[in-house]
Amino acid sequence: GRTFLNRYLIIDEAQNLTRKQMKTLITRAGPGTKIVCLGNVSQIDTPYLSETTSGLTYVVDRFKNWEHSGHITLIRGERSRLADYASDTL
Repeated sequence: GRTFLNRYLIIDEAQNLTRKQMKTLITRAGPGTKIVCLGNVSQIDTPYLSETTSGLTYVVDRFKNWEHSGHITLIRGERSRLADYASDTL
């Protein structure tokens, strides 16, 4: 398969990927490659995934104790007050 060498790989909407899909992407990282996974588990669009079965949740949990990884959870929305309100109430 393909190997990403010396790349900055951004996996956006990672909450919609399965564990297997995340593993497939991350295990393609070669020397010098950095991977950033972006996602919001409250915005899962895939009908067979949930907050507990999302590949993003899986990766965050499995990498949490590895010294070469990091995880950031944003506490407020960055779009607008309307988007924040809709996210909280709908």
